[in-house]
Amino acid sequence: MKANPILVEITRGDLTESIHRGAYAVIKDDATVISSAGDIDKLTYPRSSLKPLQALPLIETGAANRWALTDLEFAIACGSHSGEDRHVTTVQGWLERVGLSMINLGCGAQQPTSTQARRYLVKNNILPSPLHHNCSGKHAGFLSTARHCNEPLDGYLEKNHPVQLRIKQLLSEMTLDNMEVSPVAKDGCGAPIFGISLRGLALAMACYGTGRGLSDARVHAAKKLYNAMTAQPFMVAGTGRWCTKTMTLSGSHLIVKGGAEGVYSGCLPDQRIGIALKIDDGGRRAAETIMGLLLDRFGKLNPSISLKLNALAFPPILNSNGEKVGITQIHSEV
Repeated sequence: MKANPILVEITRGDLTESIHRGAYAVIKDDATVISSAGDIDKLTYPRSSLKPLQALPLIETGAANRWALTDLEFAIACGSHSGEDRHVTTVQGWLERVGLSMINLGCGAQQPTSTQARRYLVKNNILPSPLHHNCSGKHAGFLSTARHCNEPLDGYLEKNHPVQLRIKQLLSEMTLDNMEVSPVAKDGCGAPIFGISLRGLALAMACYGTGRGLSDARVHAAKKLYNAMTAQPFMVAGTGRWCTKTMTLSGSHLIVKGGAEGVYSGCLPDQRIGIALKIDDGGRRAAETIMGLLLDRFGKLNPSISLKLNALAFPPILNSNGEKVGITQIHSEV
């Protein structure tokens, strides 16, 4: 099997110190491949890059209306938050509104990814809770949907639970991958995660942004979630995080969502484009470089946004004295 191409190089001085191979797909909402590299039909686990799709039933079922959810809840349902105070209080308040608490969350406890939030817990002798888990917003969405539909809360993470079956069905419809034969595993938070092709994920994200081929209910849900992510980018990630920075500087032009092991998804509705990528070694820095490059290359962003996005995508390599000792660059094949 042919190896995926080298996408990103990290240099130090005159030498290439690291290389990152991977694959990406840039696809229009009519399934036309605009650009690609590597094997875009190989199945991969999209991890948290799938969250904007997993959140669709929250609105489609009517659960969001019943619990009077706002952009804050919609954005954190699509997010992998840092466990900062605003994240924790938002999920906690959401669960209370539904008549639940953190003991209902099946994601387990996790240290906040925010250094400041971790230090606060240590300083105040507070143990991390499931509310601090980066996926607690997604799980609050699962539980809210189950409660609204009068489905059991116990076992909501099992692959045959109605909450997960709805997601499985919509993934089949939007990616055009056959979820009946797709491998399924447990994500880091315990939720089922399906093997999906980059071609399928990029197509799903393109249609997410434009509504092409979707039911009226799904168009409405995707638009609500998209608008929430662009209006509340902090809730999608957190202070200093790449997704938050990128959506903050780009306004309403795009959404982007990272996942573990070097996976990213995004969409550019004005261009009818969806993007999906996977870095073979799971490297986040290379994933952010390629996603930034593709958003800039195909997004037709204004020069000011483009300049800032490039600074995020191609950070210099610095030593401990702040001196520039290398660069992040794309390989000639990209």
